[in-house]
Amino acid sequence: MTSLVTACLALLAGHFVLSHPLRKPLVKAVGPRAFLALYSLVAAATFAWMIMAFAHAPTEPALWDGTGDVPWLVSSLLTIVALALFLASLAGNPALPQANVAGLSTRKPSGVFRITRHPMMWGFALWAIAHMLVAPTPRTLVLAGTILILALVGAWLQDRKKVAMTGREWRTWMSRTRFAPGLSDWDALGWTWGLALIAWVLVTLVHVTTVGIPAGIWKWIDVASM
Repeated sequence: MTSLVTACLALLAGHFVLSHPLRKPLVKAVGPRAFLALYSLVAAATFAWMIMAFAHAPTEPALWDGTGDVPWLVSSLLTIVALALFLASLAGNPALPQANVAGLSTRKPSGVFRITRHPMMWGFALWAIAHMLVAPTPRTLVLAGTILILALVGAWLQDRKKVAMTGREWRTWMSRTRFAPGLSDWDALGWTWGLALIAWVLVTLVHVTTVGIPAGIWKWIDVASM
């Protein structure tokens, strides 16, 4: 657990420090390509450390019962929504690295950006919450909590970085979009819902066949009997 907590703190520190206070001086010193390589290396190394530490952390008793049908159903719905947000965020997302934001201030939000300007980050956040609901062991809460902080605090800091970098473009985009998803405009995802559902079934099937832990509908369907 000590290694897991340390790895999680290193992951957060690497992302937040390199993305914000050290980004500008490092880009100036080594250039954007070298900075991106450094950032990617630190992110990959700390993420790999976190996953390995999680695998070796003791499986302590859950802090509450997450095995019931209600938390499982809520978790399943959250992960479907998370996948829909993530998949929709892969196209036309101005928050992605190297995205061209020229003219963003004149762009009318469409698709997933009618729901939130940070669909990818909210996808990660909902994934984390879903896992905390059904697997509330100390090691899962630490790892998922780290992803949750990284996603939401990272999105909040990203807004400030983008305003500093692009000025009016991102400031106007913020005024036309929401940080947190609301209850409306989910129909904007359209066919992405079907794609997300298919991906969810496949991902949860891989989860149960490789990790040995049921997820999604596989809580109620025995894979071995298929």
